[in-house]
Amino acid sequence: MSGRHTYALVILMAASLVVSPVYAQDQQAPAPAATPAAQAPDQPAPQQDQGPKPLTPPPQYQPPPSTSAPPTPSVTKTLNLGHDYSKGPRWFPNFMAPYKPISVAPPVMTNTPKVQELIHDGKMMLTLDEAISIALENNLDIAVERYQPLLDEANLLLSKSGANGRIGFDPTVTGTAFDEYSASPINNPFFAGFLSTSTGAIPTAIATPLSLENHIAEVNFQYTQNFSTGTQVQVTFDNTRESTNFGGFDLFNPYIQSTLQLQVTQSLLAGFGRTVNDRYILEAKNTMKIGDSQFAQQVITTVTQVSNDYWELVFARENVKVGQTAVAADQQLYDNNKKQLEIGTMAPLDVITAESQLASDQQLLVQDQTTQLEDETSLLVAMTRDPLAGGLVGVEIVPTTPIFTPDMVENIPLPDAVHEAWKSRPELQQSALTEANSEIEMRATKNLLLPTLNLFGLYAGTGLGGNQTISTPVPTGAFDASTASPVFAASGTNGAGTTPVGYVGTAIDSATPNITQFNGGIGNDYYGLIKGTYPTFEVGINLTLPIRNRAAQANNATAQLNHSQQQTQYMQTQNTIVLNVRQAMIAMEQDRAAVQAAQEARVLAQQSYDDEVKRLQLGTSTAFTVTQ
Repeated sequence: MSGRHTYALVILMAASLVVSPVYAQDQQAPAPAATPAAQAPDQPAPQQDQGPKPLTPPPQYQPPPSTSAPPTPSVTKTLNLGHDYSKGPRWFPNFMAPYKPISVAPPVMTNTPKVQELIHDGKMMLTLDEAISIALENNLDIAVERYQPLLDEANLLLSKSGANGRIGFDPTVTGTAFDEYSASPINNPFFAGFLSTSTGAIPTAIATPLSLENHIAEVNFQYTQNFSTGTQVQVTFDNTRESTNFGGFDLFNPYIQSTLQLQVTQSLLAGFGRTVNDRYILEAKNTMKIGDSQFAQQVITTVTQVSNDYWELVFARENVKVGQTAVAADQQLYDNNKKQLEIGTMAPLDVITAESQLASDQQLLVQDQTTQLEDETSLLVAMTRDPLAGGLVGVEIVPTTPIFTPDMVENIPLPDAVHEAWKSRPELQQSALTEANSEIEMRATKNLLLPTLNLFGLYAGTGLGGNQTISTPVPTGAFDASTASPVFAASGTNGAGTTPVGYVGTAIDSATPNITQFNGGIGNDYYGLIKGTYPTFEVGINLTLPIRNRAAQANNATAQLNHSQQQTQYMQTQNTIVLNVRQAMIAMEQDRAAVQAAQEARVLAQQSYDDEVKRLQLGTSTAFTVTQ
């Protein structure tokens, strides 16, 4: 851009023909002087001049007025990035919110109304501040970069859940419920726990195999929660109800049994502490800051681009007006030479020379007009989402901000300027945050070099309840003799005598027994569970010792190398900024000197032109010399 602007200063210096012009950028350049061939056909042609007359000076180019200070900018607009995707939907009071997608607004593909408001009669009257403001609202480079901070917010939400890390921080609840019925053939009824007949006798022959029928229902729950300290809490609640067609040796049929278990596991070596478990969250937060910095950098880049495009268009329009003035002067010179050729005071070669100059400047004018159209298109695309929207096709952009020369300021020492740039340049902030992430990775992978040693503790309570059947046999008075239990009785009636007469064993229960039913259920089960009638306690450690541990060493070495690389790149970025600041200070000094020299050269060129015009009026110069 600086080269084109320097070229513009040279053209303005060489083509400036007045010292104090009155100019407005929305006005068109003066039209070329009318010739007899350009007059309307219905008007009478003037009489042919019979003698030479003093030639009038060629048309003069009027440069735009300049100011010493830039225009006052308007209020800076706040760019709202919209929804914060680092925070998930709240589950209370809407318990279904976590299972619905986060709403993402579709991209806007239309221009803001401000674009159409500036168009009047096919022209867009545009100040520099308006161009920047519209670009901040519509520029597609900014619109694309705007999504990066939002993507980083979504990545932070993912890191908070722990899904991309070593453990998950979002609690999970797992539930299992089923109802099962099964019937199994019994080949050995004794080991199955029941007899096949009511009398208790085992049949000698069975035509159909016996069937053991079970009915099992379970409702189980498990809650798991991990914490950034390397702690895991797991609560398990199991409930079982089972019944069978034969009680066998079960005391309860059906029976209900519940178990509540609490287990806490704490990592003591690898995986201990927030450094290793929160590393993805910390890195995601730094990455989100990097995205914000990149967005700010894109805004700065776009503002710079729009400003450059704006002043390129100003230069192109002024260049076109210079070309139009030159063509008008060439046309007048050609007409004057042709008139002098007709009256015999000029050679034909001078007419051909003037005509050649006219054709050459017309060609340059076409090139300048093409450049103006290209610069208009570049500025329009930078300011709009849809440059083909209604009213924008073929619109002429007319810059209205006057050209200004910044006031002289005191030169800032290079170290102060460099330190100010270090605090403000987005790329240095991005490099620092990237280095911080590499340091987090280095510390986390160092922790993971250690063996895995977990301390765990467990408490479980169990309950039991159900229906209980108690059978009381009724004796008949008969006994079954048992040689293992001899009884000595006196001979004779009423036990008289000392001779043993027999043995006494167990009573034979041949009558129907008394059956008592005790009904119980989940209340009895939970009562024993809560009271802790049947507790279980467990404490232990779990050690995992990887042999050679090459994977962890490779990860840590990679993290250290990345950290060293990022430190070097940070220093490289600092040095690049030092170079940019120094180059900018040198360019600023040179540009100020060039502007002053151009202003002085323009004054001298104006004086030379005025002197040549006076000579032309006195007849000691020619129009061709004045034009050159």
